Amino acid sequence: MATLPEPRIDTLASLREHLQWAIELEHATLPPYLTALYSLDPERNPAAVEVVSSVFVEEMLHLALAANLLNAVGGAPRLDTPEMLPPHPRKLPHGDLELSLMPFGPEALEMFLRLEQPAPAGAPPEDDDYETIGQFYAAIEQGLRYLCDTLGEKEVFSGDPARQVSGGHFRHTGGRLVAVTNLASALDALEEIVEQGEGTARSEVWDGDQDEVAHYYRFMELKLGRRYRRGDTPESGPTGEKLSVDLTGVFLPTPNPADRAAQEEFNHTYCAILHLLEVAFNGSPRMLAVATGEMYALKAQAQELMRLGGPTFEYVPPELRRWSAGDHQRIVVLRNGPYVVYGRIPLRRKRKIVSAEQKNALTWKTGEPLETEETYALCRCGHSGAKPFCDGTHAVIGFDGTEAAPMQSYRELQHVHDGVGISAQRVGELCIHAAFCIGRARPIAKMLDDTADSDVRSDIMGRIDHCPSGSYSYALERGGETIEADLPRAISVLQEEDGLASALWVTGGIPVTRSDGRPLETRNRMTLCRCGHSGNKPLCDGTHREIGFHE
Repeated sequence: MATLPEPRIDTLASLREHLQWAIELEHATLPPYLTALYSLDPERNPAAVEVVSSVFVEEMLHLALAANLLNAVGGAPRLDTPEMLPPHPRKLPHGDLELSLMPFGPEALEMFLRLEQPAPAGAPPEDDDYETIGQFYAAIEQGLRYLCDTLGEKEVFSGDPARQVSGGHFRHTGGRLVAVTNLASALDALEEIVEQGEGTARSEVWDGDQDEVAHYYRFMELKLGRRYRRGDTPESGPTGEKLSVDLTGVFLPTPNPADRAAQEEFNHTYCAILHLLEVAFNGSPRMLAVATGEMYALKAQAQELMRLGGPTFEYVPPELRRWSAGDHQRIVVLRNGPYVVYGRIPLRRKRKIVSAEQKNALTWKTGEPLETEETYALCRCGHSGAKPFCDGTHAVIGFDGTEAAPMQSYRELQHVHDGVGISAQRVGELCIHAAFCIGRARPIAKMLDDTADSDVRSDIMGRIDHCPSGSYSYALERGGETIEADLPRAISVLQEEDGLASALWVTGGIPVTRSDGRPLETRNRMTLCRCGHSGNKPLCDGTHREIGFHE
């Protein structure tokens, strides 16, 4: 048997560099696949849509596997960089194949077949200028085995296991998202990538699980107009049922300078996805569901662009984006998506305490803190199966998160009601009907008549301090400095009486940014909708009470 050449990947630094290249390689396939996918009329080309969309989703899986591999050996995946989106046409990273953005058709199909082409039998590993992707991954496998032999597995796999993304974070594919912790699991991850693309052992039509046709052969089905069935081989070709591709059912973009605004909007969205992926792969694995959900949200933008000038996939520097820049503590509202929380802001539960006799609101009881990652996402649609966290369901159900909250300041909207030694201010648009303002027998507006009594005045102040939305506030005199409770920087998941799930209570002056990049007024306390039905999104308006929202 021929002896393999000495590995070119013979240091940990070189291994990490090549695994970053693998991430760039897997990502490079996504823009061409997306462009072809959204050029297809799904009613006239269901088979082609099925093939291209399934391959795209599995390339996302391969991207996650490559990130797991890099994290396992102590690297840090980079996705939000200009290198990810050079101008098209472009070369496959460290390869020779040219990738272009084009609608589906014979030319795109040939590009995809060349991209997914199996390595020839006996082809040597190639760590750079590779002829096939399989040869590139063979070089990584060779390097991994060499380094484990010379340095030991413990030295090679030094990464934090908590950074690994798993099937629980990515549920949209039949492939295996392998958590990589040692050589055996690393080889499993590499096998999943190669076999899903090229076929079992590089010589069979089926992928490693023997339940799906590998990528290369899925594209051959479209080219030859027939499905593969059991018993078919690369030599026999497909002998199953016929499938058709209607090339008249393809949207052909017509370049127009007026389309530039739509292209820039798409580029902002796509770069936000790169940002979310980088966050997910660098210590916040739960964010992968959010990133993939945003991928689904691209669909409407991309399909509209295919009727115009087509997407361009250009990199937008973070400083020019609406929200995906900076690492300070903040909350960002994603368009039709969740709240993204940066800076490991503490998250806990709070339960309203009410009187046993009259069910009057008395106070809030703080529960145990919830475990979070550095960056995490909280459900806004009300349908996540992992509440209060987002699991990507918003993208599946087509959640409409249109933001309608007033942008005027509290001072511009407030109505002032004076008493003795107290001036109460109220903004009705912020009220979530938590009922602290009602008092034992009457509302604050009536209690103000009796504020010569210091006990009444004290009762009003305490009730306003417990108002979660900050709809009510107070000063000691009209026009005086507003007195606010000393609240920590935190987010509380509120529960009202009878197990009713309420709003997200944001305290301590945490900035909140809308999806269009405009900041909401930063206040000591505000309440964000999490049932998905507020007419005042992203703020809560108490609708959760009307619909009986429970977690």
